[in-house]
Amino acid sequence: MFEIVLLLLLLPPIICKVYTLKCPVNDPFHVPHEWYQPGGFLIGGITHQIIYISHTVSFNEHPSHNLFGFPIVVPKFYQHMLALAFAVNEINENPKILPNVTLGFHIYDSYNDAKMTYHTILDLLFKSQSYFPSYEYGTKKKLMAIIGGLGSDVSFHMANVLGLYKMPQLTYGSFAPNGSPAMGIPSFYRMVPNEAHQHTGIIQLLHHFGWLWVGLFAVDDENGEHFLQTLERMFSQNGICSAFSERIPNQAHFDTGDIIDAISNVYIPFTDQKVSAFLIYGEPLTILWLRSAIFGRDPENKENASFKKVWIMTAQIDFTLTSLQRGWDFDLFQGAFSFTIHSKEVQGFEEFLHMIKPHRMEGNGFFKDFWEQAFDCSFSGSQDLIFADGACTGEEKVENLPRTLFEMQMTGRSYSIYNAVYAVAHALHAVSLSTFNYRIKIRNKCLELQHLQPWELHPFLQGIWFNNSAGESLSFNPKKEMGSGFDIMNMVTFPNNSFHRVKVGRVDPNALEGKEFSINDDAIVWHRGFNQSLPLSVCSDSCRPGYQKEMKEGEKFCCYNCVPCPEGKISHQNDMVDCFKCPEDQNPNKNKNGCIPKMMSFLSYEEPLGIGLASAAVFFSLITALVLGIFIKHRDTPIVKANNREITYTLLVSLLLCFLSALLFLGQPGKVTCLLSQPTFGFIFSVAISCVLAKTITVVVAFIATKPGSNMRKWVGKRLAHSIVFSCSLIQAGICTVWLATSPPFPNVDMHSLIDEIIVECNEGSLTMFYSALGYMGFLAIASFMVAFLARTLPDSFNEAKFITFSMLMFCSVWVSFVTTYLSTRGRATVVVGIFSILASSAGLLGCIFAPKYYIIVLRPQLNNREVVLKFYHHILALSFAVNGINKNSQILLNTTLGFHIYDSCNYSIMTYCTTLDLLFKSQRCFHNSECGIQKKLMAIIGGLGSDVSFHMANILGLYKIPQEINKSPKILPNITLGFHMYDSYNDATMTYRTTLDLLYKSERFSFNYECGTKKKVIAIIGGLGSDISFHMANILSLYKMPQIFEDGFQISVFSFAG
Repeated sequence: MFEIVLLLLLLPPIICKVYTLKCPVNDPFHVPHEWYQPGGFLIGGITHQIIYISHTVSFNEHPSHNLFGFPIVVPKFYQHMLALAFAVNEINENPKILPNVTLGFHIYDSYNDAKMTYHTILDLLFKSQSYFPSYEYGTKKKLMAIIGGLGSDVSFHMANVLGLYKMPQLTYGSFAPNGSPAMGIPSFYRMVPNEAHQHTGIIQLLHHFGWLWVGLFAVDDENGEHFLQTLERMFSQNGICSAFSERIPNQAHFDTGDIIDAISNVYIPFTDQKVSAFLIYGEPLTILWLRSAIFGRDPENKENASFKKVWIMTAQIDFTLTSLQRGWDFDLFQGAFSFTIHSKEVQGFEEFLHMIKPHRMEGNGFFKDFWEQAFDCSFSGSQDLIFADGACTGEEKVENLPRTLFEMQMTGRSYSIYNAVYAVAHALHAVSLSTFNYRIKIRNKCLELQHLQPWELHPFLQGIWFNNSAGESLSFNPKKEMGSGFDIMNMVTFPNNSFHRVKVGRVDPNALEGKEFSINDDAIVWHRGFNQSLPLSVCSDSCRPGYQKEMKEGEKFCCYNCVPCPEGKISHQNDMVDCFKCPEDQNPNKNKNGCIPKMMSFLSYEEPLGIGLASAAVFFSLITALVLGIFIKHRDTPIVKANNREITYTLLVSLLLCFLSALLFLGQPGKVTCLLSQPTFGFIFSVAISCVLAKTITVVVAFIATKPGSNMRKWVGKRLAHSIVFSCSLIQAGICTVWLATSPPFPNVDMHSLIDEIIVECNEGSLTMFYSALGYMGFLAIASFMVAFLARTLPDSFNEAKFITFSMLMFCSVWVSFVTTYLSTRGRATVVVGIFSILASSAGLLGCIFAPKYYIIVLRPQLNNREVVLKFYHHILALSFAVNGINKNSQILLNTTLGFHIYDSCNYSIMTYCTTLDLLFKSQRCFHNSECGIQKKLMAIIGGLGSDVSFHMANILGLYKIPQEINKSPKILPNITLGFHMYDSYNDATMTYRTTLDLLYKSERFSFNYECGTKKKVIAIIGGLGSDISFHMANILSLYKMPQIFEDGFQISVFSFAG
């Protein structure tokens, strides 16, 4: 039942004609529609306006009597032949083109049928207005070119015939794919651009709106298959996917079976909500078939109203209806995009359309059917049986027709026909201009222009170049294509079933690179269901910046999940396939959707640590400057003049520069600061240590020179110290010069060591030279330490050797720690370590060497005068002289050599006590052990100068009661020397027991061994002060039968050993 209803809908319900064909006696096959206008040269035309529903041949009568059924006119295509006629008339009226030649035309219809196409093309070639039955004989009709056809199949049918006769064929609506047979026919010209530009425009349009999930409809023929293959390949190359690919039956014939079979396949994708963009490729009447299929599925338009789709039509498709569907609307296609052949407004064409009236169309075999079906009327003089709404008055106006039936503006195809006519006319005009007296020399034969053959027009067509009346410059390219791209039209529908096409974009292959595609978003009108918001057509929602796509298994690449970017990578655009790393100088932000510059990491003056180090450097510099100023002020005092005053000044200046050199390491490293910082500090430190070494060597040489007969006296003086400073500094200067000349330090950025920061640092340039300078400085420090250590015991009121020893020990400790820390740190920490090492080592030298002198100069100035120094020094020399005299006297101490050990009390009680204890118990190996006896044979102590010093010495020496009388008397223990070992009980039982056991068993080597006897000869113990202490001692001593003598005050033991 449905099939019957649908068939009735598709058959013409209003117009029903019975044609009585009156063929001439000598014409067995009459073509019902043609339009002929005579002229000196004719341009043929094959249009596509009439569709016949053919009857099945029954062979009951002659086929020609029932060849044509009911004609269905496509009124919109009537403009094509009008454009041809308009162009011919315009040329004939133009005296500048073919002034002595009149153009005519002869137009047939292809009827969208291969058989009729071959028939009409042969008629064009050979049939004159007076019928000649044989196609073998030439006619008097001067047909120079044929324009047509509309579809690719009709154009190819025409090319099969015209190619044999080398007749120029100019197609106006056919896009022949590359590699098609028509491309190889020399007489085949195309007035349309290459279809590849349309493919590119489609891709750019989809990308512009972000439509990556697209449904494809294509006509079911070779062209449709080629289109799908091409688009699928381009889709995959541009990140677009086809949601489906549906075939549309070829040709717009109304076969009920085909419609019913295709409706379900075509209609199902409409319900897919993810797919909003439909791309349709077909022939001119494909939209007619598609609209009929949708109407057949939903006649009352209930479901169609809810469909929200964006339709994208290729240039082959036209929005048109026949008179049978005049009541149908195009609301479903509201907001659709249509690629059309580029066109411009042609002046006078619209006025020409206004003049279309029945009395002006004599000889036009198409006009009657067009007028009747376009206006739904019939002419009164018609002998056919007609059922229409009324009679045609001839006053109807084409501008009142809806655009689905007729357009007043020249369409792209009409524009191509218009240009084709002008191309042929200009080619003929070029022929006329290339001859003298309208002659042309071809193959050494002179022919008259009026005898020109169509095939002789090809060289002129291929090289033609002209400007049409619209102002466009036109010519054929090497592929014999003419056209300047495509226009992108936006369809706006109206309630009166009409529509208006608005130009919103352009695809211009001749534009500048990057400007080939353009579109005006503001001019676009979307489907009402989208509320003027941009439609989405994607399989998966867009992945926001900070995420990347993760493909779904078994689905197309447009269907994916969104996952966050991995650590260290970002994505700054939507729908990125892979996240990427930031540049080396940037880091991902928190959301991983952008890069932020890394912090420039260097030790600046503004940060607290930089302020602290800079303040410390300035503070120590001021202290050094103060000390230098005081030394210069007191330059004539003995303590300043001692050990070479000039070297002292040099040392203080170098220390001042050492503190200031630390400031070179602060702030952002630059070319100058990097070039100066490390070599400068290395050289200045070497000068400082050279001064220390010179001072120490000067002291050693001076004391060696005091020995009788010493050869070192010639080295005593300033020359030695200056030579040491100069030579040691010169070596370091040479190292730094080579360093700067070969591979100097330079500013460098380290982007890899720290994740969030760029380390701005000074690259050493040559690590070998850097460590050479550092190593040489360390060598000088070690040498100074060793010499100072050996000279620490030399007697001198102002001997600096002890302080130099300690300062060099601290200096070496600092820089050994610096090397290990420097290699294990990066960035600002490295600079901090370096600055701290400079400040610490410089401060150590300043404090250890100059603090005692500063103390004497400022706080004890009475000791800083020449008389006191000379007096003190005379005491030392006297002692030394006496000892040397005794050792040289063979009559005194024949087998024994006297020595001496001299300390300075520094006129200070604490130092007096310390030096006295050192004299008593300190060995030469620096083991301070005041508890145990030592091997040093100290026989007597001479000192002190003042009563207070003597009293402090007596406080200690009186406790030890040095047995001067017993040991000096030859009558008492002549071969034995007495010694003593003293402890304190601390008025505590535990300590009493311990000290008693120590007296009994503790050896000289600190090995506690209460089980084994020792070599210590303890013969008695004297003590203790109280009865409880004496009782505790007796508890132990009685076990060993050790004599215990009670006395008040202290425990005293007397022991002896072989002298």
